[in-house]
Amino acid sequence: MRSRPALRVRKSGAVLVAALIALIGALPLAGSSWALAPILLIPLAVLIWTYRAGTDVYPEELRVRALFGGTRVPWSRIAELAPDARGRVSALLDNGNVIRLTGVTSDNLPMVLAAGGQAVDATTATDQ
Repeated sequence: MRSRPALRVRKSGAVLVAALIALIGALPLAGSSWALAPILLIPLAVLIWTYRAGTDVYPEELRVRALFGGTRVPWSRIAELAPDARGRVSALLDNGNVIRLTGVTSDNLPMVLAAGGQAVDATTATDQ
């Protein structure tokens, strides 16, 4: 039996609503001709991606999910969690690889760390 994550972080619900509106808006165009029917695949893929993609936080690992597949990363392999200039958070692994944590921003990073049972390192950069 699967255990439930301590925290699920997903993209904004606004993207889900926009994809649903685009899907409904594309119906008349796709219904006018069989050649235009594949146009429905674009908003449908965005809808599924928005619903599925995100980061699930467990006490022992992070699971980063995408449209197809996902990655499991144990907390012990994460050397650092760092936000970029846009506020998106990436995990630097012990082998040097970087994984972007879908849906995790600098605003909700403290909640992710708390849900994973991780302590926050209080070291900061010194003045140059």
